[in-house]
Amino acid sequence: MAKLKLGIPKGSLENATVDLFRRAGFNISTSSRSYFPSIDDPEIECMLIRAQEMARYVQDGILDAGLTGLDWVSEVGADVVAVANLIYAKQSFGKVRWVLAVPEASDIHSAKDLEGKTIATELVATTKRYLEKNGVTAKVEFSWGATEVKPPVLADAIVEVTETGSSLRANKLRIVETVLESNTQLIANTASWSDDWKRAKLQDLKLLLDGAIAALGKVGLMLNVHKDNLAAVLGVLPALKRPTVSHLSDGEWLAVNTILDESTVRSIIPRLKQAGAEGIVEYPLNKIVM
Repeated sequence: MAKLKLGIPKGSLENATVDLFRRAGFNISTSSRSYFPSIDDPEIECMLIRAQEMARYVQDGILDAGLTGLDWVSEVGADVVAVANLIYAKQSFGKVRWVLAVPEASDIHSAKDLEGKTIATELVATTKRYLEKNGVTAKVEFSWGATEVKPPVLADAIVEVTETGSSLRANKLRIVETVLESNTQLIANTASWSDDWKRAKLQDLKLLLDGAIAALGKVGLMLNVHKDNLAAVLGVLPALKRPTVSHLSDGEWLAVNTILDESTVRSIIPRLKQAGAEGIVEYPLNKIVM
């Protein structure tokens, strides 16, 4: 049986990735004692790999495909196929930013102020390109971790990844500029992408993962309404597309089905009730396939 060798990011993205695959219909079981998670698809073979190393292993054909950040693909200059942009991170549904940050009292206010300074980061090559683009000569040191605590004693500035900025603020650092925006990507080896079976398998995977991403933060809502109150109920509903309206066995009543942002439900349901809706049911969504 043909197999697709797929890299799952180990570390901060691991749990979010496993949950995304669950929403997409795949059950992945990881263990702290094994780098080979099990998956309930006999055509996929998984391996846990650090996101920082994923692009290199995919490029070299050790893996057919993998999930990693655009930042790490860019950092190593990997020659891979970008199959899907998956906008999720370890804490949120959005992108992450690599930012230039300095102590709150620092006199550094732009990239130009970095001349002759020392910068600590894990994203060394990208930071060097950023300095070159700004015409600045500075020392860039690789940081093995705990980068936020290095200024001002061990470095003048850092380039660090953030979703919310809370860790930077907790360490009394302020953001000067954004160096790079990043999100998770499904990437493929160029030879694997040229293989008809593997490409088809990856396209199916992309469809399901995109559907799971689209459903994040959304819920389904169905309700019954008397035809005289339909206009009032539809006036309350913000919809992904126009709500589905169908007839019930009682010709005077209609069923309405729609999708909306989970954050709006608590304010919309009372207004629906006031507009004449009955039998309101909210249900979770795993995938929305357009």
